[in-house]
Amino acid sequence: MKDLKILTGCVAVLTVIAVGVVLQAAQNVFLPLVIAWIISYIMAPGVRFMTRLKVPVEITTFLLLALLLYITSQAGSFLSQLFAGSADKFMNYYEQLVAIWNQFSAKYNITATYLRGVDWGGALRSYIIALSGSIVTILSKTVMVIVFLMFILFGSPYVEYKMRKAFPQKSGQVMNILDSISTQIGRFLSVMTLISGATGILIWLGLSWIGVDFAPTWGVLAFFLNFVPTVGSIVASVPPILISVVQFYPAAASGVFGIPPQVFMTIGVILAVQVTIGNIITPKVMGDSMNLSPVMILVSLLLWGWLWGVAGALLSMPIAGIIKIICDNVDQLKMVGVLMSSGQSFEKEFKTE
Repeated sequence: MKDLKILTGCVAVLTVIAVGVVLQAAQNVFLPLVIAWIISYIMAPGVRFMTRLKVPVEITTFLLLALLLYITSQAGSFLSQLFAGSADKFMNYYEQLVAIWNQFSAKYNITATYLRGVDWGGALRSYIIALSGSIVTILSKTVMVIVFLMFILFGSPYVEYKMRKAFPQKSGQVMNILDSISTQIGRFLSVMTLISGATGILIWLGLSWIGVDFAPTWGVLAFFLNFVPTVGSIVASVPPILISVVQFYPAAASGVFGIPPQVFMTIGVILAVQVTIGNIITPKVMGDSMNLSPVMILVSLLLWGWLWGVAGALLSMPIAGIIKIICDNVDQLKMVGVLMSSGQSFEKEFKTE
């Protein structure tokens, strides 16, 4: 019996490794499939609703996919121009930033010369180009996403009938579980997208009000990186702050410690938006669906980032949230859902006993 348990454990570990290798090797197929699967939770309720109104599923699916194709094509064109145009000017800003750092360090006797030997500008420019390339790559897979999504949506109105046939004794219970999962996942993804959109728009407007260059770029960057837990908001905050330092450096004479006041305003706007939305609005709106353990978030980020790069990191939070919602609604998997949660709600539950 003991040998059987060891063998089972070894087989499980090897299976996980094999699945990971397959997912990484075939990411050109699995990445569009996962994106289509995630989008289907937002679109499928509309398809089912129109089907109940006697509208043919083919017409509804065609209209939704045409709208998605138009939006993604326009977004891809806008983002490629936005990031490419910004990246071309970063080296000029980097040279100015190095000069400002040399003056600042000499004035305040800062001897951290190792900072001067690091090509921060080149690294930042490469990162922006890589990020924009990853986003454009995701959008460029639109054709495959559309194909996968088309077949998923075609089959969505008939899920109920398949469940009735597959589980004649428990079809009602199974459909209730599936409806609950679908509703929660659709709400989770929709609200998450709206929250990320609100974050990007507010940062765009705030930085435009201050006068920071490339404000639309930083708003779009904040929108996408808001899907990457914790790390994303930090990474999205660094470039606009550095740009504000270079841009407003002539105003340094009136600043604190030689730092332009616009830099503090930029930091204040970004912190206000991130803290308000991330720590106040998001927990209230998302509720238990976002009640994920920090360790689980980190593991998901590392896993999907390793498998699919920047695209995987962007999808890590939605995938983790979907898995948790599924586990919360299936009795056999509720233990997994509990382990994935942060445990804060359970603390309140046990303290009230």
